[in-house]
Amino acid sequence: MKVIGISGSPIPDSNTDRALKVALNATGMDSEFIKLSKHDIKPCLACLKCVDTNVCVIGDAGNIIAEKVKDADALIIAGYTPYSSIDSRTKTMLERLYCLRHKKGFMQGKPGGIIVTSAVPCMPEAPPVAEGAVNAVAAYMQEEGMQVVGDVKILGNVPCVKCGYGDECSLSGIKMVYGPDATVGSVGINSFEDQEIPLEAAKELGRNIAEILNSKK
Repeated sequence: MKVIGISGSPIPDSNTDRALKVALNATGMDSEFIKLSKHDIKPCLACLKCVDTNVCVIGDAGNIIAEKVKDADALIIAGYTPYSSIDSRTKTMLERLYCLRHKKGFMQGKPGGIIVTSAVPCMPEAPPVAEGAVNAVAAYMQEEGMQVVGDVKILGNVPCVKCGYGDECSLSGIKMVYGPDATVGSVGINSFEDQEIPLEAAKELGRNIAEILNSKK
């Protein structure tokens, strides 16, 4: 049994990456962590030339990753939310997995997990940014006949806390998200490991995927 984890975050050792690794480790199974920013992956051409072969004609790193996903027993997708939607790398890779669908349904029945990092807190008064990204990934999994096991939502960081102008820029995300009196110092840096609920949820996601796979042995 093998579990593939794909991270769309380009930040080295990001909250998204670390949460994904926690979930993969919690499966207790053979796993592989794939960071999309280390690969050159072009978007789907919608040409349908993969219908008879289940292989994309583009022939880049997306093909290699798709083959790994096809051969794996479970998949965990981890992304983040620039401009309040799932990031482009994650979305691109999901669309490139379309080649596994035709006639064979290679992903059908496989358990899948979702991890999303968002700088917008999950509060009643805030827009459901993280939930929207989760739904985008879940839509892929559901349409491919996968079993969506669960999701993990992490509070990430507005890029403005690190750009050097977060306190003075008129479009500072810090003030948009946390209010006009918020500053780089008052907001600080959110770390995945300091968030008890997401940390435990990532472990539980991995354990639940393992339970499903073990039941199939």
